[in-house]
Amino acid sequence: MSRISVFSAPFLLGFDAFEERVDRLAKSADGYPPYNIERTQDEQGTERFLVSIAVAGFSVDELEVIAEDNQIVVRGRQKDEPGRQYLHRGIAARQFQRSFLLADGMIVKDATLGHGMLVVALERPQAPKIARRIDIRSL
Repeated sequence: MSRISVFSAPFLLGFDAFEERVDRLAKSADGYPPYNIERTQDEQGTERFLVSIAVAGFSVDELEVIAEDNQIVVRGRQKDEPGRQYLHRGIAARQFQRSFLLADGMIVKDATLGHGMLVVALERPQAPKIARRIDIRSL
């Protein structure tokens, strides 16, 4: 059975890689860990985004934030400590990977960890609108 793509319209040119990224993100959709995305805009028109991920119990050494290929990948790897003995284990030491697809022009500013929240700050400067006339050549 073939799948009909949203990006197969004849006026959408060069979106093949974008479609692959969206498919990859859809396959990795998991509810853990929960996150928020907040958007603000300053007077100059620069959009700012804060991606807050609940990572209680993870240390800085157990978290990794990678910006590559127009996406952010956040990974968490906790290790069980063999010397600890739990009477009840309600908070699992579990690994996760969460991906966020970025639009062109997005800049990852920084990432901070505090009070069980990993906050990744992003920025999209206002891009100038450019229009140019294309000369038509005769063959």
